[in-house]
Amino acid sequence: MNNRESGQALQNALSDATHLWRQALDRRLRPLGLSQATWKTLFNLDRFGEGMTQRALAERMGIEGPTLVRLLDNLERGGLVERRPAPGDRRAKSLHLTARARDLLVTLHRVADEVRDEMLADLREDELRRAVAVLRRVAGNAERSRDALRRSA
Repeated sequence: MNNRESGQALQNALSDATHLWRQALDRRLRPLGLSQATWKTLFNLDRFGEGMTQRALAERMGIEGPTLVRLLDNLERGGLVERRPAPGDRRAKSLHLTARARDLLVTLHRVADEVRDEMLADLREDELRRAVAVLRRVAGNAERSRDALRRSA
């Protein structure tokens, strides 16, 4: 297998693994009444910090602003997210998790840990470290490419 074929195999394997992992997590969280869009939004807010703007969250999640607005409307109605005026920009809203969301995230993280343990059950620590190192390099390359495109636009 040459480098191009190996790269294609990595891309396919990563795509398949990501898809199957999300499906497993979605199946486990659905009984809690959470859609994949809902739990992904909560996980992203928890991971990347409260107070981020709607625009920053949409970019982080790779979705369009209007799609995120609908998700946030539902989360706000459900008492899980609060929108507040963003400091320094009257037009922007910063996002904050409520106490109810924090309680729910304890369960979400527990379930996510269980799914992760199942997905990685037969992998050794050294295999995981190597995989993480490779994927971080791939992500770094992707970020440099994205930044170069932004600068040239």
